[in-house]
Amino acid sequence: MSVEGPELEALTHHLAQCPAEFLAPPRLAKGGKIQVAAVVSDLLCLLQGCLLPGRALKGFDGGDRHARNRLRLVLVACWLLSHNWFRGRRALAKPALTLLATGLTELAELVQAERCVTEPERREELVRRCLQALGLRPARETEAQAEDRLTTLDSVEQQRLVRETLAAERRTREVREAMRRKAAQAAAAKVSRE
Repeated sequence: MSVEGPELEALTHHLAQCPAEFLAPPRLAKGGKIQVAAVVSDLLCLLQGCLLPGRALKGFDGGDRHARNRLRLVLVACWLLSHNWFRGRRALAKPALTLLATGLTELAELVQAERCVTEPERREELVRRCLQALGLRPARETEAQAEDRLTTLDSVEQQRLVRETLAAERRTREVREAMRRKAAQAAAAKVSRE
């Protein structure tokens, strides 16, 4: 995130205006409307001005029903990256493809795609995740500020912290229970000796 990118407000506003078509069901093995690979291809043409070979778009051509939200999130991210600021910036094409192919999977497991359009914090989270994946930070923010704000909003990180906290609490309960059993055994042993 060492390179200053576009203004955060401009991108969150652009994302809030995401057309309903980008939230339509992606074409999967059975049903759906939107060919995600075609949308990704169009975006990459906006960024670098040329077509990609079909094999580069293999991961966007469908999948099972579990892929639906990830592909919908890819469509929303394509809308975000179609903002005028990104157009013609060839250096962003490769990281954008990586972001779209693999960088949204964890978020898609936790957050429904439409929330990244309708909810201000999820919009900002998606914008910041995309900028980070492209090696950019919002205009007029330092790297530290950008990292801190993303950490604050990061749904994946929050979920990880919740899991770690629950695991630590479980371990604490187990240790307390073991200590209670050991104390009870010691008390019983003391009574039997007397």
